[in-house]
Amino acid sequence: MSSKLINKRTAATFFLGTAISGSWYTATSALLTGEIIPVVGAIVLAGLTPFGVNALRPGGDDSLDNHDMAQRLRAFDSHAIVNILDTCGVLKQVNDRFIELTGYTRDQLIGQPVSMLYNERSRELASEMRAALKQGKTWQGETPLRCADGRVIQTQCTVMPLFNKSGDWTGSISARTDVTHANELLAERDTAETLYELRDDIWIVDAETHRFSYMNRVAMSRTGWRTEPYSERTLDDLAEKSGSHAILEACQSLAASGKVMAQFDTEMFGNHFQVTVKLLPIGGKAGRFLIMLNDISDIIGEERMKSEFISMVSHELRSPLTSIKGSMGLLLSRAAGELPSKARALLEISHRNADRLVLIINDILDLEKISTGQLEFNLEETDIAELLRETSAANSSLEQRHGVRIQVENTDTPMQVTTDPNRVIQVLTNFLSNAAKFSKPGERITIRAEENDHELRISVSDRGQGIPASEEHKVFQRFADLSNSKRAEKGGTGLGLSVCKAIVENLGGKIGFDSREGFGTTFYFTLPKKNSQVAAEETASLLREAS
Repeated sequence: MSSKLINKRTAATFFLGTAISGSWYTATSALLTGEIIPVVGAIVLAGLTPFGVNALRPGGDDSLDNHDMAQRLRAFDSHAIVNILDTCGVLKQVNDRFIELTGYTRDQLIGQPVSMLYNERSRELASEMRAALKQGKTWQGETPLRCADGRVIQTQCTVMPLFNKSGDWTGSISARTDVTHANELLAERDTAETLYELRDDIWIVDAETHRFSYMNRVAMSRTGWRTEPYSERTLDDLAEKSGSHAILEACQSLAASGKVMAQFDTEMFGNHFQVTVKLLPIGGKAGRFLIMLNDISDIIGEERMKSEFISMVSHELRSPLTSIKGSMGLLLSRAAGELPSKARALLEISHRNADRLVLIINDILDLEKISTGQLEFNLEETDIAELLRETSAANSSLEQRHGVRIQVENTDTPMQVTTDPNRVIQVLTNFLSNAAKFSKPGERITIRAEENDHELRISVSDRGQGIPASEEHKVFQRFADLSNSKRAEKGGTGLGLSVCKAIVENLGGKIGFDSREGFGTTFYFTLPKKNSQVAAEETASLLREAS
């Protein structure tokens, strides 16, 4: 055997031993805290490599040629993933460790191109390896391997070219170390370091014991559990310390319902928080709760200041606008004498816009009262049949302005309900105004009331252009502007239906609509026969009398 060939084999053996022992040291150092096992393992692997290479070398001792290739690779099975390729990249042999980790059988692998183990993104990597091997170079790097079940494992790989006695390239041998878990641990460590520095509170809690397994810096500082081990604390301790049981109850609810996430606002430690609780299953079972707290105290403070400013401005604007609107109304009613036709036309435009501004301001003030819980309701026994007729008469100007006809149906008999009549009129007026704007001249708008044993249903129907199905979700949103609404032309604030929804729900009812684009729309709301607030007051009165 030539000295050149011996030198090549010696160098290849050296590089392979270095690669395998280096991969072992890298992987075990990331997983283990001590240095003894990584160092000793690396020394053992480096010592075993020459024996393994001699066992794999073509044309070796006759005694070894009588054994199966799998037996020759046994020394590597507990440490490395080994495979041998021919010059065409076809798998010629794999060791037991390779089969164990990838999940393939030996028959599924032998004779197949090694490309079956790589995904599309790794094909260029395979070409890079092949080019290096053809030049007689050893390749080192990290490569993915696709397993039989579709999983992808990451391996630290050393690929060395193989030569025959004549020095011709005959294929390659690859020695790999599975570093998937090590990479995951490194990624978890990086994630933990990132979470630790976040401004939001991050807690991880065991789903069964409710004990804390992780807290970031902000969470430890807020709870004061920085110096004492938080792993000994539970959600019950948190509820007692913070004065709020909201998080504990949310975790219990998720575990019982099978849902995976809950979001809510709560007050803890004297601050307002937006809380997200997510249930993270482990191995198909509930394992941990991930709890994130976003301090929104500053946001709430800013919103309060903004609301107070809007409320103040609205109040200050409403008084002068009401006076302006009233003065223009007097002029239009000829209280100051007859007006020239051009002046009258301009005054009518001003009067309509002043009316629109007053409506906007009233809607803004109502929304402000709704958001702060200050919207007042005066509940009384009301005949809805009479109320509908009154509403129709009060909105007769809509018939003149838009050329429509308002018709009241099914109001021959009284329909008694405990509600706020003025608020009901406000809702119906908004419904009628929208129906008139989107109806053609000469069309009919119908107000109808129906009742059953528990509730009363009031509806307003038109034969207008309807609401596009793709935009139905916007209807009750604030400042909703549908594609066919033409608000600039027809007027409106975009707030009315939002106010109506809040009023109806505060009265204990429900609001909704049915619509077909091109055929018309029916808006409706229901009212309970006896308002829950009145029922509660009556119950309290009976209890007082009984005592």
